[in-house]
Amino acid sequence: MLRAQDFRGLYAIIATPTNDDGSSVTATDTVNLAETERVLNQLLADGANGLILLGTTGECATITRKEFEAFTDCALSTVRARVPVFIGTTQLGTHEVAERTRFARERGATGILLGLPMWQPLTLDMAVQYYKGMSAAFPDLPIMVYGNPRAFRFPFAPDFWARIADEAPTVVAAKFSRPPMLAEAQAASRGKIHFLPNDGALKKFTDINRATTTACWSTASSMGPEPALAMINAVLDADPAREEAVAKDLAWTREPIKFLTENAELFASYNLQIEKLRANAAGYMKAGPIRPPYEVVPEEYVKAATENGLRWKELRKKYAGASLAFAK
Repeated sequence: MLRAQDFRGLYAIIATPTNDDGSSVTATDTVNLAETERVLNQLLADGANGLILLGTTGECATITRKEFEAFTDCALSTVRARVPVFIGTTQLGTHEVAERTRFARERGATGILLGLPMWQPLTLDMAVQYYKGMSAAFPDLPIMVYGNPRAFRFPFAPDFWARIADEAPTVVAAKFSRPPMLAEAQAASRGKIHFLPNDGALKKFTDINRATTTACWSTASSMGPEPALAMINAVLDADPAREEAVAKDLAWTREPIKFLTENAELFASYNLQIEKLRANAAGYMKAGPIRPPYEVVPEEYVKAATENGLRWKELRKKYAGASLAFAK
């Protein structure tokens, strides 16, 4: 079973590809399985070291159980255990989470990406019991906590990590991008949990604790993984000058959407839309239309996401072949 210290390299995140009619309220079987297979094979060929699927960008909240199973089966059959794959199983209630987790485990998932049930906000005791119960029910399946305070209306504070480290032994990682809280969270978990930043926060994580910054997640990989690979490679090579240069390039691509990403409440309402729009613009994958009810996006945001995607597409040329330089 994967351990906290085993995480290394780039964990790519993709939008769940949508068929052309997927924005219709009455659409069924909306997952484009052919594109799923194609883009996952391409990501592995281009150097991705792991995958995290069916989180916010993967529209875990908008696909049906049937679509979840079709996508999960296709993804895991395509990857064939070549890299670790974490499948998102977050739902409104624990019983549905358990059903989806069971399916993912049976199909060969490395682990699950698990957020909190999304209806009533949970107290600390509820949240700990939830992860404790899932850990006990699936003792052979690593859990990556989806540590997003905005989405789950929960602070994921140090007292949570301290208790999880003791009471939910299969929690080995967290999708976590809050540099100000990193040191406290790591101290609370006593090294039992690997806190993965996104590619944009890598430099800040490195400045706080270089020794534990060995992996990252990247939704930008939907646009092609090369720039994000260049960033994690620079970190793994302990090359501060390169880290600074790549971080500056990544920031340039994100300038058009900065007004969205720096406004937490605004971004919370347009997160998955921005991801799909910029992926479509970059052309690395056919993400397809946005599933309802999130298909309504102001034109200003569409233009910003499109420009972000076009800039990333341009930056990929600079870092072509980044996977070949992966630090050993």
